[in-house]
Amino acid sequence: MKPIFVKTKNVKGFISLIHNLKNKPENITKIGLVYGNAGLGKTKTALYLSIQYDAIYVRATNSMSPKWLLEEIAKELDEILRFYTSDIFRQCVNALKTNPQMIIVDEIDYLLAAFRTIETLRDLHDETFVPIIMVGMQLAKHKLKNTRICLTEFQKSIILQNLNIQILSKLQRKSLKLRLQKRLCI
Repeated sequence: MKPIFVKTKNVKGFISLIHNLKNKPENITKIGLVYGNAGLGKTKTALYLSIQYDAIYVRATNSMSPKWLLEEIAKELDEILRFYTSDIFRQCVNALKTNPQMIIVDEIDYLLAAFRTIETLRDLHDETFVPIIMVGMQLAKHKLKNTRICLTEFQKSIILQNLNIQILSKLQRKSLKLRLQKRLCI
């Protein structure tokens, strides 16, 4: 059976954030935050939407340095990696100015412990004005207050909520109906 990606309220909120950031003028910050508890579909939604919007998807890791982050972005941009961090940064800037692509960074909480890495994202945004969406856990918004990244506008951050039982039950019925139709070749 082919997997179905269901556009829940959370997914629609994520899509709304993308449209909001993409439609902002160049001189306005285009950094967004999607956050919520574990198990709400943040990563699957980020992966799905990175494909739908031809965005660069990077999954942060626990010990990711600014250079490592830039290398991951440069690889997604099909750049041949340079040795020096400044050269890789310049490669990313030039590639993003030539072909602007939104950047989605998942597991942003790992980068919040080392502010230099998160500040590198901000610097990349300031040079290119491409939208950057950070995806993290419940406390990500609070942790970001200690950085230069200021999320003062409500539209710039969304919190993913748990699906209520009624919606979940409706999704299960829809899935069951699709499976039955497929088996019966309707």
